[in-house]
Amino acid sequence: MAQQTISPDFVADALACLRRQGFAVEPVLAAAGLPVNVLEPVTTQQYGRLWHAIAEASDDEFFGLSARPMRYGSFALLCHTVLHAGKLGKALRRALKFLRVVLDDPHGELVVADGKAQVVLTGQCVPHPAFAYRTFWLILLGLACWLVGRRIPLQRIDFACLCPDQRTDYRQFFGVPVHFGQPDNRLVFDASYLDLPTIRSEQALKSFLRGAPGNLLVRYRHDTGWVTRMRAHLKAVPAAEWPNFETLARQLRMTPATLRRRLRDEGQSFATIKDEMRSALALSLLHEGSHTVAEIACKLGFTEPSAFHRAFRKWTGNSPGAIRRGFHDGKPKHALKR
Repeated sequence: MAQQTISPDFVADALACLRRQGFAVEPVLAAAGLPVNVLEPVTTQQYGRLWHAIAEASDDEFFGLSARPMRYGSFALLCHTVLHAGKLGKALRRALKFLRVVLDDPHGELVVADGKAQVVLTGQCVPHPAFAYRTFWLILLGLACWLVGRRIPLQRIDFACLCPDQRTDYRQFFGVPVHFGQPDNRLVFDASYLDLPTIRSEQALKSFLRGAPGNLLVRYRHDTGWVTRMRAHLKAVPAAEWPNFETLARQLRMTPATLRRRLRDEGQSFATIKDEMRSALALSLLHEGSHTVAEIACKLGFTEPSAFHRAFRKWTGNSPGAIRRGFHDGKPKHALKR
């Protein structure tokens, strides 16, 4: 699987924002482990480190491009705000409200019509530079894809501003038709994706935030990548018989260090993958209603029901019994504690 890279021009865009705010770029580049002159494409991890270093230096996670600074730590709070939304549509609406509060301008609205979901950006300062809109899309789309554990295929992206001179990378980055000079800024995808469940746990969020913001640049895919290969491998055997990491790496014909690095590049770890799969299976079995909690614990590979209870509370914030009663009462399965 080819490693994703970021154009050096996007590095220049970020550094130009820093200079406009009166900050020196050399210490930031050094903190990100980048040379003074970035002339070649950088990895998503390198760009993520640069984004983090700029945010730390300027106390703004939005490069100084909005009406208000997106104070350092805002993205982590955004993630906690949407983590238990239940469905992608609800998560996006929550995220857009949060970003309206912290950024003010630009701000977005989710519009659903004719089978299409459209995130439309508006604001008093029109148009913002293309880099501002790109950053907004990266935050929103990167978080959305991570929440549902798969890539959300886009159909179209519109920019209200003109395309920066000699910048074909803006047209290529999202992998879909990109149109500049449009009446508004618009990101479009199939509305059916709004019904996807959000599958991430509190533990998975901790891992995700350790890799942020670099992992916002990872295009999560449902049908490719090492995370998907690992999921497929684990699904092929009962959860109680899942191998340990070293055995799994051997079965996938690679060293544990290499597999661990490739999972990290995709924003995941073996522990979080197992937690998410066990959580989903536990919810499914509780909804089915034909197994006792002790039987479910055994099916998931727990030696004692008490260990399963502790893990389930970590995943969902509730006990298995409370979730089962919620199903019985007709409440949605994601009606968890907030």
